[in-house]
Amino acid sequence: MTTPAPEVPPEMRLYRVTDVARLLSLSRSTLYILMESGRLRSVKEGRTRLIPGTAIVEYIARLEQEGRR
Repeated sequence: MTTPAPEVPPEMRLYRVTDVARLLSLSRSTLYILMESGRLRSVKEGRTRLIPGTAIVEYIARLEQEGRR
């Protein structure tokens, strides 16, 4: 008997760059610039660059805060 995998909350998931580009309506190259500058956190698994859901939430919150200034 196998145990079902635990449900992972959306904010804890890891997303591929192409998925986040679509989600944020940004180009892949813009995302790589944001990651390189430290404005968008990412992790690397093997050769794949992944963006945590929490990093996406933080990035959007930062944009909203900057927009209020």
